[in-house]
Amino acid sequence: MSDFKEKIYAELQEVIDNDDIVITDEMPLIGDGSVLDSMKVVSLCIALEDVAADLGFEFDWTSNAAMSRSRSMFRSVGALVEEFTKQMKAQQ
Repeated sequence: MSDFKEKIYAELQEVIDNDDIVITDEMPLIGDGSVLDSMKVVSLCIALEDVAADLGFEFDWTSNAAMSRSRSMFRSVGALVEEFTKQMKAQQ
């Protein structure tokens, strides 16, 4: 697992605050089956802004498509990791 993916997983685990939940790339972050409520999604995003700053880029989680079930970076953990990586590569 890449270092930044591990960081995203670690931040998510901290926000979930339940060691019994196993994080997978397929885990939904919004909608049916999500382990996060809206406040936890915001907490995760703020934490990821800090991770991104440590990595030298600005993470933008405020796009119009962010909360769309079909296009959102929050539709799954894997989609979030993919978007985070895409933004990091685009800014470096």
